[in-house]
Amino acid sequence: MAINGNEFIRKFEEYCPQWLAEEGDPVGLHLGTLNKPIQRIMMTLDVRPEVVQEAIEKKIDLLIAKHPPIFRPIKRLTTDHPQEKMYADLLKHDISVYAAHTNMDIIEDGLNDWFCEALGINVENYLLKTHTRHYKKLAVYVPIEDADKLRKALAEAGAGEQGHYDHTSFTSIGEGRFRPNEQAHPAIGKNGQLEKVEEAKVEVIFPEDREEKVLSAMYRVHPYEEVAFDLFSIDEPTQTWGIGRIGELPEALDLDTFVSKVKEVFQLEGLRVVRPTHTNSTVKRIAICGGSGEKFYPYALAQKADVYITGDIYYHTAQDMQSAGLIAIDPGHYIESLCKEKFVEKFEKWKQEENWTVDFFVSETDTNPFQFN
Repeated sequence: MAINGNEFIRKFEEYCPQWLAEEGDPVGLHLGTLNKPIQRIMMTLDVRPEVVQEAIEKKIDLLIAKHPPIFRPIKRLTTDHPQEKMYADLLKHDISVYAAHTNMDIIEDGLNDWFCEALGINVENYLLKTHTRHYKKLAVYVPIEDADKLRKALAEAGAGEQGHYDHTSFTSIGEGRFRPNEQAHPAIGKNGQLEKVEEAKVEVIFPEDREEKVLSAMYRVHPYEEVAFDLFSIDEPTQTWGIGRIGELPEALDLDTFVSKVKEVFQLEGLRVVRPTHTNSTVKRIAICGGSGEKFYPYALAQKADVYITGDIYYHTAQDMQSAGLIAIDPGHYIESLCKEKFVEKFEKWKQEENWTVDFFVSETDTNPFQFN
């Protein structure tokens, strides 16, 4: 049975939220609608005419792409040019297109982490911090018999997530006192009479961007018409994200051996290497940023990387890297196609968790425009 497209994207964005994308990056829905039944979903790196034809043949309902198909505003939309005609083909066959771009690079357990995993790099840090999320602490006073219901509602609203744990909370027991006036409608006690109730104080933390959702859940399940609670901004913990990764190999390798490893892992016929005049005979500390990450090379230098791996390195930037003594390896942009299989693995896991009956596909179309002769 098909699911609504919004249901799938809600799950997707819990893992890969749009707000993690770099400013100006056009992520999200590009074509079609999510408010429809979705049965067949295909993951692709690029949306090209050949990919669209593959999607039509496979009767795909939703394309998930790493690269946004509409990166710059379209000045005209005709069917005379293949790249423009493909938009019409997508709409004609009711194929919606959703893009996750730099947010896919930044998320934990995302593309740059998968590169490091494939190369055997033990990740220590990201190249550049891009986002910081602050937290708040909520303390709610509730009758003991309602505490479990409250904890469950708060957790479902996103409170109590800390690192690799969720549903975290702390509960203490005390005595609550109150006297309802004549206008009150008390759940416990009588108007004009002082009441004593054994209550639980339930404490949770949550990201500040979930405040509205968490408080709404609290009000929805709390039995009192006037809910007693405290809300604090806290300095710790904070959650940070960044682009690129840096870490170390289990053991140092000579440069040629490491270059061969990169070619083998990403199944490359060739790649470009920037070799400074004076380099270490071995390399161990490796920085990496998928896509076109040349602008981040100063951060690789600052974190004392022996090698920086990224694609699409510009000629003069390569000279700057060389002058700075930084070895750079350019394996091309297409190594990002690793995301296709890795995301579908994740989708299949969600399918089991959510009891979906959706079918997932990895695009078989090679969209790499470059060949080595």
